[in-house]
Amino acid sequence: MSFVFADLFAGIGGFRIALESIGGECVFSSEWDKYAQMTYRANFGDIPYGDITKIEPSSIPDIDILTAGFPCQPFSSIGKREGFEHPTQGTLFYDVVKILKEKNPKAFILENVEGLITHDGGKTLRIILDTLSISINGQYLFFSQPDVRYHVFWSVLDAKDYGVPQVRKRIFIVGISEDISRDVPNFMFPPPIKHKEYIGSYVEENIIGYSISKHLQDSYLFKLDDGKPELIDRNSKIQVKTLCSTYHKIQRLTGTFVKDGETGIRLLSENECKSIMGYPLSFVIPVSRTQMYRQFGNSVAVPVVRQVAINLITSLRNHKVVLDDFLDKRRLIGA
Repeated sequence: MSFVFADLFAGIGGFRIALESIGGECVFSSEWDKYAQMTYRANFGDIPYGDITKIEPSSIPDIDILTAGFPCQPFSSIGKREGFEHPTQGTLFYDVVKILKEKNPKAFILENVEGLITHDGGKTLRIILDTLSISINGQYLFFSQPDVRYHVFWSVLDAKDYGVPQVRKRIFIVGISEDISRDVPNFMFPPPIKHKEYIGSYVEENIIGYSISKHLQDSYLFKLDDGKPELIDRNSKIQVKTLCSTYHKIQRLTGTFVKDGETGIRLLSENECKSIMGYPLSFVIPVSRTQMYRQFGNSVAVPVVRQVAINLITSLRNHKVVLDDFLDKRRLIGA
């Protein structure tokens, strides 16, 4: 089933790869970071629009699905947890809401860090859900008067359960418009797959240029005999720790490093980063290594998004939605 979608807070295009792989066509993208724009252009041939706060929602083409990995820093357990009080990033969620209200897509997929669940005692997530929902996970909210009216489903999914050799827990929020179904749709998040992927299958050998100096190893990485940091090689039958955007800073508690290279220990290579995020090896990286780590660390795990999107499209199909007819009808009434 073909459909068109908008890719907000697009980063380097993880959502786009996932949705295009199942028949989607991206008709609008937005990403303000100039280095992410460079990578996006190198792989998709177009440059995303910049600051979303300066985009007029009416200028966006009609869409079936909206995707947004809206900025996670204000909600992250690593960050200052400022939430909606953050001067810019916390309020960007409401720019997503403005676009939903204006374009009224059939569905949306939002992604954020797991820490969103507990931020401010759960109040932040409640505000987000109440703003979007007429029902949440199958329960109607009779007291709610949301700005936009969607049946909303949310769950925490771990990339390691969907064919990725990385532990990466993220909250996914999926919405299906009341225009599609007044009753609660039969959407379900994808169950974990039985087959597990381990990092050893993706580790490269004799890689040059990613080495960590002996001095840094002795003075910092292995200054304590506490089993840290995590070290891997081709025999490692594990899923690695979550790749963070600050991976280039070589943090001993959160980092995963490879037993290889000129000094015996090195950082993850470009291909290893692609593999643990579910990107194709053909994906082009035109930026510096520091920017590469930031971009992959901020990205979505592509196979997880793909499975969520498959289930969403299946749910829409089960409600006998003909996507083109829906758009045609909306154009006729001038919506």
